Amino acid sequence: QVQLVESGGGLVQPGGSLRLSCAASGFTFSSYAMNWYRQTPGKERELVAGITKTSGTNYADSVKGRFTISRDNAKNTVYLQMNSLKPEDTGVYYCNARRQVLSRVDHWGQGTQVTVSS
Repeated sequence: QVQLVESGGGLVQPGGSLRLSCAASGFTFSSYAMNWYRQTPGKERELVAGITKTSGTNYADSVKGRFTISRDNAKNTVYLQMNSLKPEDTGVYYCNARRQVLSRVDHWGQGTQVTVSS
């Protein structure tokens, strides 16, 4: 079955770094765009970064220059390198796999908590 398993979250001080990983299985990873979303209490889930099948990338304005998304199709894994972390980066980070052919297909991970605090 489809699985997306995130790892790498935790507690970090402001200015620190974390690297999130999302290991995928049960579908053709290279055929999907991969995204990282973030959710904080009381807010809607927001797109943080995305990478297409051909490794084109896009970022939320709030993380541009600080976060880098990448993918390794040989390992069926997508990464999010987060540098210069700020308290407002705190939230649950979700991995998403998306394919749009005739209709949109979405797969989601269970989320990993990132807390930026001194």
